[in-house]
Amino acid sequence: MHETAEDLADLQRLLDESAASAGGHLHSIFDEEHRVSAEQLVGLLAGVNVLDVATVTARGEPRVAPVDGLFYRGHWWFGSSPESARFRHLRQRPAVSACHTRGEEFAVIVHGRATVIDIEDVAHAAFVDFLHGIYIPRYGPDWPEFIRGCPYAVIDAAQMFVRSVSLG
Repeated sequence: MHETAEDLADLQRLLDESAASAGGHLHSIFDEEHRVSAEQLVGLLAGVNVLDVATVTARGEPRVAPVDGLFYRGHWWFGSSPESARFRHLRQRPAVSACHTRGEEFAVIVHGRATVIDIEDVAHAAFVDFLHGIYIPRYGPDWPEFIRGCPYAVIDAAQMFVRSVSLG
C-alpha cells in the first residue's frame, strides 16, 4: 500500500460524499450494505486492473477503451501511446469517466478530470518507482525504455462509487 494517512482520509471523504450524492437508482445498487472503506478499496485495487476509460471527441462523441489502471495514492493512473486518440482527447477535453468491474461482484465508477503527466519529471519519481515495481518483473529490465516518451494521466475524481458483494 502506497497511500498515506492523508490519502486514505481524502479517499474516504470522496467515497462518503459520492455515496451521499447518488441518485435513487444508483443508491439502490451501490447501497450501504455493499460499500467498502478507503482502506479496503486500496487493498482490492492492488496491482494492474483493467480500467475502461471514456473520453470525448471534438464532436462530443464518447469513446471508451480499456487501459492498465493503476490505483496509486488514492487515484487512478493510466498510460498510453503519445499518438493515442485517448490522449489527444484528454489534452483538449480532460473530463473523463472510468469503470473497473469484476463480474457482478465488484465495481468502481469514477468521474473527474484527467491530468496528463510526464513520467520523466522528477515530481513523479515515486510513481515511476511504483510502475517499475509492477512492470519490470512482468516485462523485464528493458520495460523503462519501452515506455520512454509515453504519457500517463491521473484522474482527479469528483465522484467515485464502489460496490463489493464479497465484502458486503
